[in-house]
Amino acid sequence: MILRRVLIANRGEIALRIIRTCRRLGIEAVLAASDADLDSVPARLADRVVRLGPAPPSASYLDVDAVLTAAKTAGADAIHPGYGFLSENQRLARACTEAGIVFIGPTVDQLAAVGDKLEARRHAVAAGLPVVPGGPLADTADAARLAAEIGFPLLIKAVGGGGGRGMKQVHDPADLAATVDLAVAEAGAAFGDPRVYLERFVATGRHVEVQLIADGENVVHLGTRDCSVQ
Repeated sequence: MILRRVLIANRGEIALRIIRTCRRLGIEAVLAASDADLDSVPARLADRVVRLGPAPPSASYLDVDAVLTAAKTAGADAIHPGYGFLSENQRLARACTEAGIVFIGPTVDQLAAVGDKLEARRHAVAAGLPVVPGGPLADTADAARLAAEIGFPLLIKAVGGGGGRGMKQVHDPADLAATVDLAVAEAGAAFGDPRVYLERFVATGRHVEVQLIADGENVVHLGTRDCSVQ
């Protein structure tokens, strides 16, 4: 499918890079911007700007219905969520499919398998891969019991996203409950999903990612990237 108009549902440097790429490819770039970003650099460089909603991300960049409505209003062929925000949101990907709009990102099935970190752990275990000791939290009161099983130091991690958002180290059991509350709030604000889980903290490990790029028909392996600095 040839894309002629793409709605970009993100902000800042992320949106700017997508706009520049669209321009190189001859694709019209429509920026969906919250009230806080209507006069931003990406807004000034985009071919068109559609108001997405109020300044809080929960009412704009994390609002699936608002993003989909903006795409329909703009007559966009596709939605590019950038990264963070709704880039791993199954509901948006599914809504795009139902509306006949291309979701520039993983498929619904792929997001179901790895977009949810707990589901990704389950798939890894089922495939016989070693995983760091950890597990989900039923609620914050469950944290102490699970932490005792995992052992300190440990990490609190967001289920619905990555990039360090909602990730907190805990070394002292006395700090656990308050840190869980902080991680839950941060995960909810960043991804619209407040769920978190615990993992044993590996102090000397390295974070290595496999880089893949696909267009719906072809998949190319781009090697690995050391993301340990994150």
